[in-house]
This record gives sequence, structure tokens and C-alpha cells, in this order.
Amino acid sequence: MSPQELKSVLQAGLLSFPLTDFDSELRFAPKSYAERLEWLQPYGASALFAAGGTGEFFSLEPGEYSDVIKVALDVCRNRTPIIAGAGGGTTLAIKYAQEAERLGAQGVLLLPHYLTEASQAGLIAHVEAVCKSVKFGVIVYNRGACKLTPASLLVLAERCPNLIGFKDGFGDIEKFVAIRQTLGERFAYLGGLPTAELFAGAYKAMGCPVYSSAVFNFIPKTAMDFYNAHVAGDTATCEQLIRDFFLPYIALRNQGEGYAVSIVKAGATLAGHSAGPVRPPLSDLLPSEVDQLGLLMAKLGPQ
Repeated sequence: MSPQELKSVLQAGLLSFPLTDFDSELRFAPKSYAERLEWLQPYGASALFAAGGTGEFFSLEPGEYSDVIKVALDVCRNRTPIIAGAGGGTTLAIKYAQEAERLGAQGVLLLPHYLTEASQAGLIAHVEAVCKSVKFGVIVYNRGACKLTPASLLVLAERCPNLIGFKDGFGDIEKFVAIRQTLGERFAYLGGLPTAELFAGAYKAMGCPVYSSAVFNFIPKTAMDFYNAHVAGDTATCEQLIRDFFLPYIALRNQGEGYAVSIVKAGATLAGHSAGPVRPPLSDLLPSEVDQLGLLMAKLGPQ
């Protein structure tokens, strides 16, 4: 898939980040992971981000990373494009990106670098180096320590033809509008805030109709129902789901640090498709919180 073909894929449809399955000893569980991807296939996500944020990229060592991407490609080949996560310092991010390309992924999502703040010149050099190390499409995730300005993105757009996507994880309306107006149609734009459904309407109004859904991992029917209503302009359905499910879900998610991933794994277990525990430094939901999530999910009906 060429970078421009990947860009086209990213401009419509629901995207998601599949969980990475671990066993009780916190080892990667390839069989369970493959079964998860098969379960999600019929629901029709337009692309999947393997070993992304919800897939606990940050907890995988390089060998496991390769195994995760291999399984995702084997299961989804010729059905759903696989975009691999890549991140860390520049040298390491390049190695991840090149490994994903070698394995046959359709592109990479460049996750924020580790810990340190960086100048715009440094961020430009980082993203440019990763883009130039591969031929397939790259999507940059503006989140955490990676906070690119419109001017920096304009430089990168000119230098890196295969930088075809911009994923926003800040939710700063002024800055996103400035980026969208400066870059125009040069990028595919993706909403990337946790529980993106809550912000979907606002992002659509700003020229970003596509987002990635974490809840697709455990309530895929509801996730698709919401997305289809969002596309159709069915505000009544969107508002009803936001009121009855997403707002109480977010309140529960906000009860613990790092719960944006932990609550999704808890939901998958309740749905009968457990991905095992999260790895430290994340922690699993408390039993009482799992019970609350189960009550919310029960109101949605069969998935």
C-alpha cells in the first residue's frame, strides 16, 4: 500500500487499536490475540493500529513487538490494513518503523518520544528521520512531549512526502484549527483523545471526521452504531449514547491513573474476550469498578 493509498483509507471509516493479549504471567499470548482480531473482523473497522497505545506498545520489548505485528498481519492480511505503532527515541523509533515495514505493515503511527521536552527543531529532526528511514506511510501522533506547531508541520510536509497523517491527542481547538487551516488537505486528520466518541462531533466540525475508538475492543456493535450515527448526522442517537454510556464510562475511567487502557481490558474480559491483565506500571480496575462497568455494558444489549 502506497502512502497515498493509506491516506485514503484513513479519511473514512472507524479506526481502532486492538488490545495486546497477555497470559497470567504477563507474556504475549499470540493465540488469544489472533482470536481477538478474528472476532473484531466482521464489524468493519477501516484500519487497525497494532501495538498502539491501547495495545500497550510502551510495555513491549522489541521481540514481542515483532510477534504482535506478525500475528496481526497474518490474521488481517487482504482484509484490514495494519498500521503498527512506533516510538521512543529517534534511533529506536527508526528500528521499530523499519521492522514494521519489513514485516509488511501498511504504515506506522509515530507515537511520542520518551519523557523529555523538545524544541520544534528537535521534533522536526526526529519525525523527518523516521519518515526518511522507510517508504510506507507515517502518521504523527501529536500528544505528550510531541507538540508540533503548524509551521513545523508545514516544514515536515514539504520534506517528507510519506508523512500522510496527523493524529491529535491534545484537544486544543485553537491549535487544531490552525493546523487544519495551514495544512489543508495535505494530511489525513484523526481524532486521538481518550474515548474519542465524546469529542467526535467537535472534531467533525473542525474538519476531522475520523477518530479511533478504544471501546470497539469490547462493545464493537455500539462503537459502529455510534460511528454510523455520527457520519449520518444522527445527533439524537449520538447524544443518547453519550448520555447513557460514554459519560458514566468516562467518569469510571477517570477514577484511576492509566485507566484509559485498563478499563478497555476489563471491558474485553466482561465481553467474553479477555486480553489478560495490563502490564505494570499500569494496574487493573478494582473488582467494584469492574462491576460498575458490567452494569453499563449490560444496558447496551448484545454485541
